[in-house]
Amino acid sequence: MNPVKIIKGYIDIFGRLGQIYRQHGGLINVIKTSYRTDDLKLGTHVGTDKYGNRYFQNNFYFYGRNRWVIYADRVNDWYDGSQVPAEWFGWLHYKTDLLPHQDPSRPKYEWMTDHRQNLSGTKEAYVPYSTTKPKIEPWKPS
Repeated sequence: MNPVKIIKGYIDIFGRLGQIYRQHGGLINVIKTSYRTDDLKLGTHVGTDKYGNRYFQNNFYFYGRNRWVIYADRVNDWYDGSQVPAEWFGWLHYKTDLLPHQDPSRPKYEWMTDHRQNLSGTKEAYVPYSTTKPKIEPWKPS
């Protein structure tokens, strides 16, 4: 092996580690991001939604892995995909290449409700009720 190539490889690795350190804002944030996402990526910050989720892109990575979201700090480890609003979901999944604030054809009507995450499994989950009599009666021991 050529020792010059090995040294250049190590310089490249440490250079990327320094960029990751700077982008994430220090050692504590690097550890926190690594714990929450199991991945440390370098990328360009392209936007933040009104819920605090930050969106990144880096075309150095493979297609399908070059766009990602870092969920808001307020949710800690309780994040899931339903916390991404529809406009950013479309950008993350390559339905459009336009960022939400750059898309002039995005509809916004007064009757459209604000985005809410899926609340299943919480106290606020939607539970429908029935007003009809059940066909099967539960057994009641006497």
